[in-house]
Amino acid sequence: MDDHYRAFFGLSKEPFATDIGCEEILETPELLNVKVRFEYVTRLGAMGIVTGEVGSGKSTAVRYALNTLHPSEYRSLYITASSGSIMEFYRQLKDALDIYLSSNSKAVMVKTIKKEIVNLVLEKKQKVVLIVDEASLMRLEVFAELHTICQFEQDQKPWLPIILVGQTSLVDKLTFRSSQPLASRIIARCHLEGVDLDGMQTYLQHHLAIAGVERNLFDPPAVIAIHQGSGGLFRKANHLARGGLIAAAVEKSSVVCAEHIRLAATEIF
Repeated sequence: MDDHYRAFFGLSKEPFATDIGCEEILETPELLNVKVRFEYVTRLGAMGIVTGEVGSGKSTAVRYALNTLHPSEYRSLYITASSGSIMEFYRQLKDALDIYLSSNSKAVMVKTIKKEIVNLVLEKKQKVVLIVDEASLMRLEVFAELHTICQFEQDQKPWLPIILVGQTSLVDKLTFRSSQPLASRIIARCHLEGVDLDGMQTYLQHHLAIAGVERNLFDPPAVIAIHQGSGGLFRKANHLARGGLIAAAVEKSSVVCAEHIRLAATEIF
């Protein structure tokens, strides 16, 4: 769409974008809860989970927490899970570790992955942390076996803390009997929900400020419409807010009203 609305409202860059820097992320209580649990899990070398509905800010919260780790001290491994087999998971982990391996043997792959982690910890003096995003997509067979990749020296060394991130169904998969060895390692969990109306107002104003506008461009009914239309979830709120700005600019209205948000809602799912 035409970005003339940016000039109309005096926005210095695209508002409500997802590619903001970690220093620009709004520090909500929920975000700080994720950070605290993230630090706890990584310090103990255990496992934790972050759950929430689509667009609730899970990935952003984990990115924020990851950014607090000193890059010279930590080696963070980030995987976006799939519905593939355990071998597919190991291939993704191998790639995250920059390991070249031609063998398709599971035993060889696991041995090589563990050897590289041991090398990072003992030789390069780095702490390793594995983030598995979209973990709710993984098959039960992956949940049943995933804990074995964390076992070092007869399970005495906590060298690979893991953070699983996914939708609420992630918790359901962890309740299966086959998932119990993995679930028993979880020491912290955090669930993200939609923000309340005041939280949405703060969020909208924060992102307008990032885009260079300090005044509030959304009237109270528009904020209510965004909050109700998004269910308090940030991703959908971003789409509604940006669409509302575009609709208002077309009408040359200096303020976004509820009708502009309703127009924006017809463009998205």
